[in-house]
Amino acid sequence: MRNISAADSRLAAGPGAGAVPWLKTPAGAVAALILTTLAARLLFAASLGLGIDESYMVAAGRKLQLGYFDHPPLAWWMTWGIAHLTGSESPIVVRLPFIALFALTTYLMYRATATLFGPEAGMWAAVVLNMAPVLGITAGTWVLPDGPLFAALLGVLFCLIHALRSDGRAAWGWWLATGACAGLALCSKYSAALTLTGATAFLVTEPVSRRWLIRPHPYIAGLVALAVFLPVLGWNAEHGWISFLFQSGRAGGRYHPLGPLLATAGQAVFLLPWVWAPLVWCGFLALRRRPSDRERWLLVCLATPPILVFTVAALWGNPLFHWAAPGYLMLVPLLGEAIARHWRTGQLARIWLGGTAAFVFLAVVLVGSEVRFNWLSGLIEKPPFGRDPSLDLVDWTSLRTEFESRGLLDRPRLVVANVDDFTGADVLIIAPRRSLAEIERQFGARFDAIEPVAPATILHAGHSALELALFIGHRLHQ
Repeated sequence: MRNISAADSRLAAGPGAGAVPWLKTPAGAVAALILTTLAARLLFAASLGLGIDESYMVAAGRKLQLGYFDHPPLAWWMTWGIAHLTGSESPIVVRLPFIALFALTTYLMYRATATLFGPEAGMWAAVVLNMAPVLGITAGTWVLPDGPLFAALLGVLFCLIHALRSDGRAAWGWWLATGACAGLALCSKYSAALTLTGATAFLVTEPVSRRWLIRPHPYIAGLVALAVFLPVLGWNAEHGWISFLFQSGRAGGRYHPLGPLLATAGQAVFLLPWVWAPLVWCGFLALRRRPSDRERWLLVCLATPPILVFTVAALWGNPLFHWAAPGYLMLVPLLGEAIARHWRTGQLARIWLGGTAAFVFLAVVLVGSEVRFNWLSGLIEKPPFGRDPSLDLVDWTSLRTEFESRGLLDRPRLVVANVDDFTGADVLIIAPRRSLAEIERQFGARFDAIEPVAPATILHAGHSALELALFIGHRLHQ
């Protein structure tokens, strides 16, 4: 029998023989993670109806614009594009771009962290990203501006890391790419400006990187970001700066001395407290090192503004807990590096990671199956807080059947809207838990008369779940 060389043995083993060793590398593990979580998100997305914010975005996004009342347009364009491409607005369809984009987000987290701290750190950072609910589940699955925001901000991080390490023509390429990603981040959510402010703070405070301030590269990158964002500014200028006025108006309110504490607690819950605490601890350790540790200082500078601003803003307003998520996103590479250091020697890290993964998996299965099959109704006679919280993720498709049976869908000049385009039309007003007196106080001056009609019932997996009060406002005034 002749001897078989190493090359011959690889050929004899077949074309897939090299795949198994590659899957054991950090890059292979991340590829497997992306494919596995992509399939899981598709299944999860198919199980849930559109949430309140998602329904608003899909409906508002039917009209393609350069800006919208409360946000820049990038996420709205994504829903508009997929709906027109497929001819469908079903939950799984409109969520597809966001699910696909999060695969890129996971890859960017891996690459950025690997560039800073090595491939194993990048792999664990990608894992943590997918386990934190506010980062890897809601933003990674649902129709929300956070999905494109996170991808664009990690694009900024990845390109900026390479820009700071480059010179000559390569430096120009990386700085221009940094500016383009910054512009896309601003087109996703205005709060991206806070993270970009952190990048400026890094250039000012880090001695080695400060040399870039006397070069044209960062300023040209800023102009590129402005050019990408300029259409949004133009739209706002034509509409009385309504989007900026709305967002700035959310900062005012009564003084809440415990507001920052409650905001911090909410941020911890959205991330999972046992994920939030290590993130904050890694950020604190990096902060103590100051600019002497260049890589960690970059992440701290990017993370601090959104966390600090939205936590302090809770003194006078009611910032939503997920607004600070971009800051925590920038701390994930630090936690990935810490896990890589302790993985081989620390059993606690393995228990923490495995327990978190199991908890997230079970929670996703619980929520998805409940929304799909409403099995909790047979176990809990009266839900907490007096209503089923999963109703926010149940599509109200049963309304169409009920309206058809009443002949409301065929009634001429009857709309479900309250806009000047329908002046003179009758308007169907859907108002959960509202009385006729309350509706007349709020909308009476807009109509000749308001008439109550029989309420409608929302079905959840075939069971009655919510009763909606219905009213018809006759002849909408201009």
